[in-house]
Amino acid sequence: MEPQSQSVKLEVPLSLGRYHISEEYGFLLPNPLEDLPDHYKPWMEIALRLPHLIENHQLQAHVYRMPLLDCRFLTSYREQRLAHMVLAAITMGFVWQEGEGQPQKVLPRSLAIPFVEVSRNLGLPPILVHSDLVLTNWTKRNPKGPLEISNLETIISFPGGESLRGFILVTVLVEKAAVPGLKALVQGMEAIRQHSQDTLLEALQQLRLSIQDITRALAQMHDYVDPDIFYSVIRIFLSGWKDNPAMPVGLVYEGVATEPLKYSGGSAAQSSVLHAFDEFLGIEHCKESVGFLHRMRDYMPPSHKAFLEDLHAAPSLRDYILTSGPGDCLMAYNQCVEALVELRSYHINVVARYIISAATRARSRGLTHPSPHALEDRGTGGTAVLSFLKSVREKTVEALLCPGA
Repeated sequence: MEPQSQSVKLEVPLSLGRYHISEEYGFLLPNPLEDLPDHYKPWMEIALRLPHLIENHQLQAHVYRMPLLDCRFLTSYREQRLAHMVLAAITMGFVWQEGEGQPQKVLPRSLAIPFVEVSRNLGLPPILVHSDLVLTNWTKRNPKGPLEISNLETIISFPGGESLRGFILVTVLVEKAAVPGLKALVQGMEAIRQHSQDTLLEALQQLRLSIQDITRALAQMHDYVDPDIFYSVIRIFLSGWKDNPAMPVGLVYEGVATEPLKYSGGSAAQSSVLHAFDEFLGIEHCKESVGFLHRMRDYMPPSHKAFLEDLHAAPSLRDYILTSGPGDCLMAYNQCVEALVELRSYHINVVARYIISAATRARSRGLTHPSPHALEDRGTGGTAVLSFLKSVREKTVEALLCPGA
């Protein structure tokens, strides 16, 4: 089970540790495990060879020969997180080994049963999620070295080579860049509780700097990830079986349920970072966007979801600033919102390059396999990606406060 997180009462100061959020790494799992107990060697042997097995069309055969293993020897939370990542990665490779045109419709019981059990223990869905691909999937080459691309490596991989490595590790750096912003949220909520304008101003200034650092970290995507490889090779292994024309009825988890189950693929919306910033800044999105964003919270570790819910229940920063009237805090609040608008604009440009433009090039080259054409204008989470991101950005712009308000 994930360590239990109590929902905070509004009069109790917010703290990151209560929600298993690291003061050093934020939502990233600190120092993730790289191996499971020997009992689970059959899983690890497959997971560590995924790119080779998928590219040589051998993974499905290995999965069919995989023994059904008992999950009771996964005794720690960190072991369960690694097990979830391993089983999720094997599942994605198994389903999509032959491309979008020939997805597997049934997950064998030797994979489905333990995957669902580990997922239930963690409060996560049985599919690859952001907490697998990114939060649990990093290690330092030199443990004492810095958290930067040259000193980082993934634990589990898919086809895609250096571009896949770059995609995962740049996202790790985005999560790390958010850490000062998360600390600023806690400082800001306490400042509101204590009616301390000076402390609130300091927190808002720190939040703005953190959002700007996130944008700079995201910019490294262009240095490490080839758009055509992302679109034509990597993307399908992040795709799910909900709102996906390639798998309209979902996936049967053999030995778990007789009817197919539907789960969304990986999505940046499964990161808790921007959810947290939106909650703190009081940014309200349109009904359709809120529906998707809140559904994505079910794909987060439950303690991270609880953090977002308690941020939402906490006293309103916007109301506090409006009540306080024009001044430095209102200006600093608007600068945070402006930085968030810039981040969301930059994210739209990244998505346009890596999905929309790459899809156009794939069409012009006549690629029909394995490129996921049924998902051309959709994110791997199943949304009509550009219209969703533009709507989210527009609602962020609308959150700016008029100094005379």
